[in-house]
Amino acid sequence: MKTINQIMQDIIRLTTEIETNYPELYKYLNETPLYLSETTSKKVHTTELKQYLETLKSQLRHHIENHVNK
Repeated sequence: MKTINQIMQDIIRLTTEIETNYPELYKYLNETPLYLSETTSKKVHTTELKQYLETLKSQLRHHIENHVNK
């Protein structure tokens, strides 16, 4: 199981790739929500980060399939 730090590194790598190679997609990342669980603690959990990472991956796949080389 990945740690929070490992997942954050994956998110940073992916957003950097998007920023560098797909700037037309990058401008929409602020609109990509990171849902945090409704708990009394303000801590970010690995589950939310994994979901956010998967959302980013999905957005990139969709963008490449529908907009790149068209």
